Order: sequence, then structure tokens, then C-alpha cells
Amino acid sequence: MTTAFTFPGQGSQVVGMGRELAETFAEARDVFAEVDEALGEKLSTIMWDGPEEALTLTANAQPALMAVSMAVVRVLEAQGYRLADEVSYVAGHSLGEYSAHCAAGTFSLADTARLLRIRGNAMQAAVPVGEGAMAAIIGLDQADVEAVCDAAAGESGGVCQIANDNGGGQLVISGSKAAVERAAELASEKGAKRALMLPVSAPFHSALMGPAADAMREALAEVAINRPSVPVVANVTVAPVTEPEDIAARLVEQVTGQVRWRETVAWFADSGVTQLVEAGTGKVLTGLARRIDKTLAGVAIGAPADIEAFLQANA
Repeated sequence: MTTAFTFPGQGSQVVGMGRELAETFAEARDVFAEVDEALGEKLSTIMWDGPEEALTLTANAQPALMAVSMAVVRVLEAQGYRLADEVSYVAGHSLGEYSAHCAAGTFSLADTARLLRIRGNAMQAAVPVGEGAMAAIIGLDQADVEAVCDAAAGESGGVCQIANDNGGGQLVISGSKAAVERAAELASEKGAKRALMLPVSAPFHSALMGPAADAMREALAEVAINRPSVPVVANVTVAPVTEPEDIAARLVEQVTGQVRWRETVAWFADSGVTQLVEAGTGKVLTGLARRIDKTLAGVAIGAPADIEAFLQANA
């Protein structure tokens, strides 16, 4: 069996995430304590006790999701399942790409937490609240959605582009509020099954995130970047990256670029992967993978019972 690990992105957060791991495993407790120390605050308290509005803030959700993913990885490795020995590739959805790099040893845990706090703050600050928007378009192919985005941007003079290709006929568009709203209308007219405005605080993965990309370029220049122990498949290129300068460049591009998740899952299948493991909170990526390629075995690991079952199945 050839295995790839994937790491979830924003939207998977939920109050209580990681608590059971911390109560069960010392390695998980150590991860949460190290992230708290790196950020200079008790993020773990927000993760476990809320309030939900605080956890949902981009600057909190991003390091929180990474922390749970890394708690899972550290527990697995303490039990003898080492990613460098057992896993062929890793990848993550948006912020999850940082989790993938942390799991592969590209960044230290403390640096990853700080990078994601910077990323979250920079993405939120890049566009005034209310000026950007995102929408999910379901049931149109990529060419049709690109045409709708171009038309809406032309009419409104704003930005509108595909932010995420999640697979299963789901594409997410992002940009200026008026342009995205118009694109959603045009998509419905074109026959989309659904065109749904999303409750997000900023137009992620669009050209409007340029200031955040600049902030990440500066932040990444200040941290140690190691060669990963497992190749990391980048969101924007759907290709493995191993060289530190390439890793930094791809993570900067990712802020304004498209998360090509459908192609990433297809790339795994074409590269001989037979098992996709989602490490962290929720089962979003496992569900997407099932819709993209039913031949891939998918498993989500986020709780102690999941870890036990996975280790037994992969003994």
C-alpha cells in the first residue's frame, strides 16, 4: 500500500478540537503547549472552550488546525509510525500545506505556528471587511466558471477568479464583492446546480491578497527552511517541492493562487498512491477524495480511537 498524508484547511475547525488527543497522549499535550508558547497566548483554551467566534477568526483557526494535525502526527510517530519511512507524499489544503511542511520537518512546530498567525492576520488585513467575497459554484466545469469570472470582472471592473478547485464539481470563486456576486448570478443562469455566497471574512486565494503575499515573503525569509523528509505536493503547481527556495516561492504564490485540490488527488492516484490519510480535524478532504477518485482508500485520523484503528490496520 502506498500512502499519502493530507492536512485540512480552514472551515474544519470546531470548538473542542484536539481536547481528547491532549487528554490521552502526552505527545499531543506537548504540541499544544509548544504552540501556545510560540504564540504567547493560550490558543489551546480557545480551541477547547471557545467561544466559536474567536476560534473562527482566521488568525486563530489557521494555527489551531495545524496544531491538531501535528498532534496526530507526533502521536503516530511516538507509536512507531514515522512519516519519513511510511509515507510517499504529503499535501495540505491551503493552510494545510503548512501543516504538511511541518509534518515533513520543513519548518519547526513553533515557526509553523508563528507563520500561520502572520498569514492569518495578513490575509484578514489585506482587504477591508465587506469589500471582498467568496462563493461556491457547484455543477459547472472549470472552463464555464472561468468564463463567468471573466465576464463578471469585466462588467464590474473588479477581481474575480477561481480560488479552489475542490473536485466533485465544486469550485470556489473569490474577489471583489460586486464581481463575485455577479459571477454567482451568471453561474446560475449558465446552469449551475448551486451558486452559494460563503460566510468568509476575506477573499482568500485571489489577487486581492497581494499584501498578504508580500507579508509571507518577508516572514518566510526569516525562518529556517529544511529539505522535507517527505516530498510536499504544492497547491499551486500540483508538483512535489523539496528545495527550500522553491518551498518559500510556492507558499508565497499560494496566497493569491488557486488551491488545485482536484488535480492534487488525481496526481496522487496517477503516482501510485492507494491510501489517502487525512490527519487532523474533520473529514472534509476524505469526502472530497471519495468524489474525485473512488479507487483511493480514504481514512481520517483526528481522535485517539482513529489512531488506534489506523495503527492496527497499518501494522
